[in-house]
Parts: sequence; structure tokens; C-alpha cells
Amino acid sequence: MKQTAVEWLQQALEDTILTHEQIMQTIGLFEQAKEMEKANHEKFNKFLNDEKQLGISDLKTIERIQWYYNTYFNETFNTNEK
Repeated sequence: MKQTAVEWLQQALEDTILTHEQIMQTIGLFEQAKEMEKANHEKFNKFLNDEKQLGISDLKTIERIQWYYNTYFNETFNTNEK
């Protein structure tokens, strides 16, 4: 599975700097950062859907961007969202 930037940072800190106690204290912050990444994903998809509905951009181009973005997101977060 690919890692998000947040997951990479969490792993790097666990492997090198933080004690177990410090890691336990920061878990909530990492979970919050992951939720922020997911919220940004949802906002970008809403933007792309709005572009399609309003006909502002070429439909095929928007669909290709959306497919690529969602494929990357789903591989990274290991989800089945579309």
C-alpha cells in the first residue's frame, strides 16, 4: 500500500525520534491530519463535478482528471470510494 505524506511522517517519527509514550500522545494529531487529507479530496471531487455540471471545461478532460485523481486516492488510502 502506498503511504500518504501524513502516514510517512508518522512512520518516520515512530522509527527514529519519538518514544512510545510520545507516539501515543500524537496519534490524535495524525488522525486529524488524515481526515484533513480526505476532506481536501472530497472538495476537489466536488469542484470537478461542478465543472462538469456547469459545462465550464471539456467533459472528457474533467473525467480523465477525476479518474486519475480518484485512482491515486483510492490506491493511497486503500478505499473503494469513487
